[in-house]
Amino acid sequence: MSAAVEPILSCQGLARSFGGLKAVQGVSLSLYPGQVTALVGPNGAGKTTVFNLITGNLRADEGSASLRGQSIIGLKPHRVAQMGVARSFQDLRLFTHMSVRDNVLAATETSAWFWQPGGAAAKRDRLAAAEEALARTELTSLADSRAIDLAYAERKFLSMARILAARASIWLLDEPASGLDLASRRRFGELLKEARRQGVAICLIEHNLDVVMELADRIAFLDQGKVLADGDPQSILRDPKLAAIYFGDRGEAA
Repeated sequence: MSAAVEPILSCQGLARSFGGLKAVQGVSLSLYPGQVTALVGPNGAGKTTVFNLITGNLRADEGSASLRGQSIIGLKPHRVAQMGVARSFQDLRLFTHMSVRDNVLAATETSAWFWQPGGAAAKRDRLAAAEEALARTELTSLADSRAIDLAYAERKFLSMARILAARASIWLLDEPASGLDLASRRRFGELLKEARRQGVAICLIEHNLDVVMELADRIAFLDQGKVLADGDPQSILRDPKLAAIYFGDRGEAA
């Protein structure tokens, strides 16, 4: 990444504790347009907590986070989303009894009111964004189905369709490829590669290291709430000390 390119999102010294547990300790992270960053580390390393701090689902005890130079610390999650940060969850959080199309349309709405601003033109734009997202995720034929009736992989792609329809500049993806078969993982990979070409800044939490090696431009390795290393995937994943931590052999990493 050229030094001339400014990060879309910059976090400095983020910290969060739960009682005596220091879940995140001084985490600094920058996300750049057109770059895929993977957060890698053992279970409990603090990866999802970092996402929660960025999106406002949790408030940081210390540190800063700015989006295009504007602080987002203390903002509510819906406000962070309106500023261009889209996020997926491990548990997907779909509206299970709504149609696939309505699930995607919900991601395009700018307020909680039944009526949306912008009139008929804005409504047409939201519908066009939803239909484009359904096509890109190959869900058009299922648009009128309820989310609860979809197969697991289809639900995962519905979660991605919601992110696509939001037209966000930053994607935070929590275990997006988990449970997908090989063909579905390839489809997912193509979605990410296209978004990267369009300049989206992507950060993903992923335990499948094959997916990380294929898609990530950079890895931030977390353990016990701290970033231990930040660099290219080859050097991070081939580091024997980091590998020992990742696979639970802390004696070897000492």
